Amino acid sequence: MNRSKIILMALIAILLLAAYLRVDFLRSVAHEMPHDSINYDLMVRLLLEQGVYAYNDTSPNAQVTPGYPLFMAAIYWLAVYQLNDPLPWIRMAQVVLSLLSVWLMYSIARQLSNAAGGLAAAFLAAIYPPFVWANGAILTEVLGIFLLLSHIWAQIRVFRTPTVSMALASGILLGLTVLVRPEYLPLIAVNYLFYWLWKKNTREVLKLFALSLIGLVLVLMPWWIRNAVTLDEWVLTATQANPFKAGTYPYKNYDDGLVDEAGKTEMEVAWERLKTGFSTQPWLFVKWYTAGKLQYLYEHVYYGGGHEPFYNVIPGVHPDRVHHALLFPGVLAAVAILLRWRQMPTLLVVIIAAMTLIRLGFVPEYRYNVMTMPLIIMIDCIVGVKAWQWLSARRRLQVSKIEG
Repeated sequence: MNRSKIILMALIAILLLAAYLRVDFLRSVAHEMPHDSINYDLMVRLLLEQGVYAYNDTSPNAQVTPGYPLFMAAIYWLAVYQLNDPLPWIRMAQVVLSLLSVWLMYSIARQLSNAAGGLAAAFLAAIYPPFVWANGAILTEVLGIFLLLSHIWAQIRVFRTPTVSMALASGILLGLTVLVRPEYLPLIAVNYLFYWLWKKNTREVLKLFALSLIGLVLVLMPWWIRNAVTLDEWVLTATQANPFKAGTYPYKNYDDGLVDEAGKTEMEVAWERLKTGFSTQPWLFVKWYTAGKLQYLYEHVYYGGGHEPFYNVIPGVHPDRVHHALLFPGVLAAVAILLRWRQMPTLLVVIIAAMTLIRLGFVPEYRYNVMTMPLIIMIDCIVGVKAWQWLSARRRLQVSKIEG
């Protein structure tokens, strides 16, 4: 059997394992509906029945971007939600997207290392507990991970073999990602800034950036037009200010009484809290906006939307141990990549760093940060393959010296 067939069979086996774990999880537990999921369900029913797009309200608003609600609405319609419970359909659709994400991680890691690196990334993605649990949650993570990985896959193609179509596709896929998770909008600048620093070909970078920007704008334009027509205002992504405001309470002490919040908007409260906090309690706020939020973002594993009884993906191993076994080597892998930063894997490190910095400005929840874990897994595998190749070459050299 030739090598390509062995690789294909290994990949199929990994995808089958991933499918088994995800379907078994969905069928084995009772799934909880957290507050955000309930709001999404009510929102989609209002949209389908009255044509009103409103989150946590009955009047039109732009509190959340429309990517995930429209995904839900399409499946509700296909499931004939008036007669059937659409949530199992949503969860099974997310399983399909999750399996596609496993394949994308294989493809990206293979491009940036070799087949062994790709298979390792796919295997880790198949068994990483949050990637299994997230399929039961009626939340944005599964769709967001799939779209982000699709964008990264296209962006790597743009940087390796630039074409008009792929640059447009990269922007379109980023636009779709932004419609699900708006905090990823800055990647349009971050990606191309990295590419310019690497290649220093200003003309080419500007051309590719413009093409990707066109793709991004094409996707976001209908949302902008809707908001201008329906709300009579221009909204870049979403109007919800609560995550920014909630992030101003050190260590989530929401009763600290730092400022008088009466009669003020969430944004006004947030800025007043920042001004007062950094001037009167500078050490507390500096610590919170650095080490404190990093701890909340990365210390614990994401458990999805909640389920009962507990489904331990890897029996006998606490999920946090699995998470830490990927996270700590990921820090070392990022450093190793940055030491020789003029290489394609650096794009993954740049995205991880950019998104981590952006999230320091908002309320820190591991749920929001789980979308960086596919990138951390991939850099683990990429550097792991490089380390193995280096050790193997060193061992062969020692053997040849002994034999010589």
